[in-house]
Amino acid sequence: METQATGNRLESANEFSLDTIDIVTPDHYQKNGYPHAEWTYLRKHHPVSYVDRPRMDPFWAITKAADIREISCQPRLWLNGPRLAVFVLDEGDTGLPPELPLKHLLNMDPPEHGEYRSILSQYFTPRSIRELEAEVTNITAQLLDDVMDRKECDFVTEISSKVPVAVIAEMLGVPKKDRPTIFRWTNEIIGGGDPEFQRGKDANETFAQARMEMFTYFTNLVEESRKHPNKSVTSIISNTKVNGEPLPALELLSYLLLLVVAGNETTRNATSGGLLAFIENPAQFQRLKSDPTLIKSAVEEIVRWTSPVIQFCRTATSDTLVRGQKIRAGESVCLFYPSASRDEDVFEQPFKFDIGRNPNPHLSFGIGEHFCLGANLARLELTVIFRELAKRLEHAELAGPVERLRSSFVGGIKHMPIRYKLKPAA
Repeated sequence: METQATGNRLESANEFSLDTIDIVTPDHYQKNGYPHAEWTYLRKHHPVSYVDRPRMDPFWAITKAADIREISCQPRLWLNGPRLAVFVLDEGDTGLPPELPLKHLLNMDPPEHGEYRSILSQYFTPRSIRELEAEVTNITAQLLDDVMDRKECDFVTEISSKVPVAVIAEMLGVPKKDRPTIFRWTNEIIGGGDPEFQRGKDANETFAQARMEMFTYFTNLVEESRKHPNKSVTSIISNTKVNGEPLPALELLSYLLLLVVAGNETTRNATSGGLLAFIENPAQFQRLKSDPTLIKSAVEEIVRWTSPVIQFCRTATSDTLVRGQKIRAGESVCLFYPSASRDEDVFEQPFKFDIGRNPNPHLSFGIGEHFCLGANLARLELTVIFRELAKRLEHAELAGPVERLRSSFVGGIKHMPIRYKLKPAA
């Protein structure tokens, strides 16, 4: 996850070659963070570029915000379903990963997507989400209290990961004792290619085990919710109908899995990357402490700056043009959201972290049919977390290296040791 302007790498961006440029291998992201220098080169010279490399299916890389916006708003021309994202095989693997045995909002297309999205759309409105503010505040305050008397902690494992897990678990009706298990499953599903989270021989096996365990767990929770309906999200989904019929098992369990993973990973990584941005730009943190009214624009800048979801694919249903380049029916494009967040045609000084940035038309939550269902929840959680940090965090600095997730799908920070001073809650 890139949080600091890339300096010398940006200055040498013209040295890249389309034959060797790397914007998708997980090892590159783990070692270097986001490839902003490469994206800068592509935006300037090859905004729609064909990528055909060993160990992956070829695709067209889309790096400009305007093109990502246009493609995202044409769901019948550009389908989600056939290909969710670009995945790269590890050395020694002999075949492409099988289709993920999931069916959820991310790989549904109209009209099915709208029918399933409407199940919870009212649950995630700003008004509904505001009712959770007191609870999120209490969770955040307690976590800060737990580390207040110490001088160092791992911000990811002890703070940023625990807030969204607690919130989504509460919404789903998952008991507190099971939160660590939920956290483990999300790491394995998103980061199965990372040695720290891998179980079994490879990412596919890790994903399969975590999926099976999560499906078994939620099958039991669904059965209980149908016997004794309640106000939890699990109960709502379990007892709803689409076209007059209950949700099929795969769709129902995939829906819950998506809520768990998406409700945890993106907010966690925006929180971790946001604090890292403040550590590297201390004047901006002092600015927020001095003027709490900046919290709303600060959250939007954190989301733009971190852009936790790196990429999604779309597949053309017919021959079409993107910026004059012909894309044939059946070919895939890959939308790189962090590149859009640094687009020079959209943002003034895109490599400056500015919590007062206005306007801030980032695409980090997506746009169009697949705009993030949980965007309002993510914004609330980030608002509360950074509002509390601005009140209580007097000082913070890195106490060790930042360890990034081995993934080119989600820009994750696994560990971020910090040295800090917290004051008690008012």
